[in-house]
Parts: sequence; structure tokens; C-alpha cells
Amino acid sequence: MDLKADTQRMEKIVSLCKRRGFIFQSSEIYGGLNGCWDYGPLGVELKRNLKNYWWRVTVHERDDVVGMDGSILMNRAVWKASGHEDTFSDPMVDCRSCKARLRADQVIEKKGVQQCPNCGGKDLTEPRPFNLMFKTYVGATEDESSVTYLRPETAQSIFVQFKNVLEVSRKKLPFGIAQIGKAFRNEINPRNFTFRSREFEQMELEYFCRAEEGMKLLDYWLEERLKFYENIGVPREKLHARQVPDEERAFYSKGTYDIEYDFPFGRQELEGVAYRTDYDLQQHIKASGKTLDYFDEETKQRFIPHVVEPSAGVDRTVLALICEAYSEDEAPDEKGEMEMRVVLRFHPRMAPIKCAVFPLLKNKEPLVTKAKEIVVLLRPDLNVFYDESGAIGRRYRRQDEIGTPFGVTVDFETLGEKNAALTDTVTLRERDSMKQERVKISDLADMLISRIS
Repeated sequence: MDLKADTQRMEKIVSLCKRRGFIFQSSEIYGGLNGCWDYGPLGVELKRNLKNYWWRVTVHERDDVVGMDGSILMNRAVWKASGHEDTFSDPMVDCRSCKARLRADQVIEKKGVQQCPNCGGKDLTEPRPFNLMFKTYVGATEDESSVTYLRPETAQSIFVQFKNVLEVSRKKLPFGIAQIGKAFRNEINPRNFTFRSREFEQMELEYFCRAEEGMKLLDYWLEERLKFYENIGVPREKLHARQVPDEERAFYSKGTYDIEYDFPFGRQELEGVAYRTDYDLQQHIKASGKTLDYFDEETKQRFIPHVVEPSAGVDRTVLALICEAYSEDEAPDEKGEMEMRVVLRFHPRMAPIKCAVFPLLKNKEPLVTKAKEIVVLLRPDLNVFYDESGAIGRRYRRQDEIGTPFGVTVDFETLGEKNAALTDTVTLRERDSMKQERVKISDLADMLISRIS
């Protein structure tokens, strides 16, 4: 696909997200706030499905991982010890011609001359550090003693609480502590829709281990994370595990992989899998004076564990799911004539709505009653949508466009009016193939659950 086609595709995706209630610009009626986004009725369901599945496979389906939920605000000493207060910055460049503010790595170079990517101007300032953390104040006074920050990552609360979690969970190495939570970075130039935002969520695991296990577990968690993306509908051929070279890696890391995805706007990072050694725990031990070690009951040794960290962006992954799902094909309308169909081909376990239920006609009370009974039957297990307005073909199209994998239609066969043998059966339609089959109402819930999970 060429650059123009990719740009058009992204524009269609952004338009669909607003039109159908996935993602809205934050504070839109006041002109918005750059780099901040609100998730609408469908977007919040998609996001919740992603987080719930990550938690399920990372915590609930494993014996070696427990969870926690740390606070967004932490003692300023945490960020001093971790190095964020002094070093968490990007080099920033200003273009004097168009007044654009850029990260230094966004500046382009032509024939050995650096230029602004926006206007082509060559009058640029020298790079200078720009702290990415949002500063705030705790308490009644706004002075240096009350300064803290909105956390730029979720990992530090895990490291600070390592000893408490270890004692209450009674886990043995290797084991992990998982967390999903908000983080905040004052990005110089938020861009590419929700990809680079100032407020975002992370799904993060700190997997503690012995030093000699670190590199092996780095490769293990890389493969586990690639499988995760495949299981939510992102094909392996669209994923790329980039081994970060030494000169780009954090100084405390012995190995890092970036898991990248082919977005319409280019190949970009979804997740980092890093072997952070024992750097973070050691920093907090030095700064706090507290012991954050591990006692091995078998060897009677005390030591500071090393850690492997798979850290994924919730918002980036949601965007990847939408980009991957977006599709256009042709389908027959009510008259049998082919028309263009927009469809989101979400994996069923990620789809915001799992099943839509339709009475064939809204003015036939027996059809409506039966359809509403089916909604009540399915709702305890599935997110179900009821729709009775418009022609049945239009209703199918609306659900295709938001990615609903299954549609159930209650028709006259359901009432036994044409064939008594079909009484209490419904038409089950599959989104991608548009194939239809007759299913007993009594079998419907189990069948849908098996196909979704």
C-alpha cells in the first residue's frame, strides 16, 4: 500500500472512531486538548476487553504472577531515586520559521543540512532537554517541599512495593508483579491519533528472577508477548521484534526488544520487553535505606533479584486492533445489488459487542417479545445489543461497522409459522463470512461463548 492509500485509510479509521463512538477528542466542545482522548461507549468496551484478557493470561492463568494497583501520586523521593527527575527528558528543538516545537529525532536532514519537517526551514535552535514529567503539588502550599509528579510509568510503584508484595504473596523466584494503570508524559509533539498521547495506560509486568536467568527469561517473555498479540487478532506477520542495539538501550539494561506493529502511518512500537537487571531495586535500596532483597530458603542466600519487564501500551494496542480490524468489502443489499461494506474484523474476544439480536419486524409483537427474551437469556454471559429499527440488512451493516461478530434474527420460523420443526430456532449470522445457520435458542448461549472465547 502506498503512502497516499495509507493516509486515506488512517483518515477513514479516525472518522469511524468518532462516528461510531470509539474515541473522541478530549474537551472537544472547547477546542480539545492536544494529546488527550476520551473513549466512547464502544471504545471503553474494547479497551476493557483488552485489559481483562491481558490480566487473565498474565495473572489468573499463571501461578507465578500476582497483581497490584499502585497510586498515581508518589513521594518525590521515588522519582529522584529512579533517576526520572534528573534524566527523564527528550532533546527539544524549535523552528524559528514556523514556531514548531519538535523532538530532536524528528528533525530531517537533507544534503547535510538539518531542516524542519513541517516547513522545511533551516533556522533551528540547538537541542535542549525537555522534562517529560508533569509536575504538581501535594498539600496546601505550592512550594519546593510539596512538589511531586504524575507518574510517567507504572513500574516504580512495583519496585517500591516489592518487599510488601513478596511477603504477603509468599512467592518464590522467579515470580512477577503485574499492574495496569495510567501514566502521564508531557510529550513535546503528540501525534498519530492516540498513538503518542500525554495521558495513557500501561499493562506492565515486572518478572523477578536470579541474575543467571535474566537473558533466558527475556527471550521467553518476548515469545509469550508475541503469542498474546496473535491471540487478540494481530497476525505475526504484522509484528516485528526489534532487538534494540547497545547504543539505544538504557544503560542499566542487558537486553531489550521492541515489539513493533505496521500501522498505516508506519512501523511503530507497541511494547518493550527489557531485562532491567537489579538497577531499580538497587536505586531504591540506596535512597531509602530499606532492604529490598530476597531470601532463598534452599540456599540460605540473600540477594537482590534481577527483573525482566514486558511493558505494553493499552491505547497503542487498542489503536492497533482497530487498524488491523478495519476492512472494506462488498455485500448484497436488500435488492441483491452489491454495495460497499465497512467492517471491523475484531477477534470475537476483543469485540465491544459480542452479539446483536434483531426481531425481523418491529411491528410484530411475538417477534419482538421473543427477541427480548433472547437478550435476557444472553446478557449474563455476553455484551448484547438489541436493535429493531430499519431493514434487517441495514441493521447487519451497522453491526458490521462496529465489529459485532454475531447477529441473531428472530423470524417467523422462530414462531413455528412456516415449519413447526423450526419452532424456537433463530438465524445466526457470522460477521466476516456473512454465513447464516439455524440454531436452537436453547443452544445459543453455549455456542456463542465457545466461539468467542
